[in-house]
Parts: sequence; C-alpha cells; structure tokens
Amino acid sequence: METIAVIDYGMGNLHSVVRALEHEADIGQRVLLTDDPDTLREADRLVFPGQGAAGDAMQALGSRGLDRLLPALTADRPFLGLCLGQQILMQHSEESGGVDLLGILPGRVARFPEREGPEGRPLKIPHMGWNRVLPAGDHPLWHGLPETPWFYFVHSYRVLPENEADVAGRTDYGETFASALARGPLFTMQCHPEKSAACGLRLLHNFLRWDGEGPGAV
Repeated sequence: METIAVIDYGMGNLHSVVRALEHEADIGQRVLLTDDPDTLREADRLVFPGQGAAGDAMQALGSRGLDRLLPALTADRPFLGLCLGQQILMQHSEESGGVDLLGILPGRVARFPEREGPEGRPLKIPHMGWNRVLPAGDHPLWHGLPETPWFYFVHSYRVLPENEADVAGRTDYGETFASALARGPLFTMQCHPEKSAACGLRLLHNFLRWDGEGPGAV
C-alpha cells in the first residue's frame, strides 16, 4: 500500500485537497491527513497545501516541529506544494511584517504591486479567480493538460525565485509571475488544483503516478 500524506498544520482547506486526491488515487494508494512526524517520514508521497498568512503558517509548523522536518523530506520522494504550501518553501516573505520561511527553494515572496489592468483600472488584489498557466518545459505533471491550462487562484503574494531553472510555469496578472516551480522530486503551484475542475484533477492524477523524476513519461 502506497501512502500519500497531506501535511496537516491547521492552515486552509486541507479536507478538500484530501478529497480531490482520493478521487484520483489508484487502488493501492491511501491518502492520510497527518502531522505525525513518523508517518510523514514513512510516506511515499507528500502534499503540502495551505491558505492564510505566512507568519501564522510558520508558527503552526514550528509548534509541531515540522519546520525542521520538512526540508529533509523534499529531496527523496514526490512532494507537491500548493498555494501557501508553495510560498512557505521559499527563503523569506514580506507578509506578516517579514518572516523567514523554510528556505528549501532560493527566492522570496512579495505582494503584488499596485498596477493598472488593460482597461486602465487598478488590478484587484488579491488575484482571485480563473487564470491560465503557461507551462515551462515538458514536466510530467503537465502531461495530458491543454497547452495553457486554466487553474483557480486566490492570493495577494507571489514567489520571486532566484533561479530561472526552477520555474515550471508562468501566469500573467499585471505582470508575468512564476506560478509553478519544480526541482527534482519537488513541484509547487500557487493555484488550487482541488478547485480547478478537470485541469486540477489531471494534475493531481499525474502527481499520484509521478516517479519524482524530471521530463519523461508519467
């Protein structure tokens, strides 16, 4: 039996992520929502979702000892970070008055600047609703998706990665920002696949069958 562990640190819509993963799981795969360190260490795949503020998230992770555990778990098994679970993997966020993050991926998290949209009106922050993602490269998690798939976003902050090679997808919202990152067995997205209908379910389907390697067959 293969275990997919959804990391429970009390932030966001964790149960909807669990239900979406269960919908796409094969027989022989079980999905667990857990904050138990031993269960996380033994899991075959890890999913790190979340909503809310970076400062609260880091406090919640620290209270469970997960801030020390997670960096060691992102290098040797498929690991999917979603929404806040993408941002927390970076080095620093200007949210919550400025907070140091897990530092797994080099780069920072910053609020969208005030900008005008194509009609001359200020763009709304948060960026909320459906938007396209332009994949960068042939990553296995993009397989079977349209050329520019639609996903659902809700966020006021976005990641600014240091390494262009880590960018796996981009989205336009007043600027072009990195909406997906990938490095080794780690893949992250700013969107909510569990709220993204067929495209989101297909991405989760791919993750549950991904061997953690880079471009290649799923």
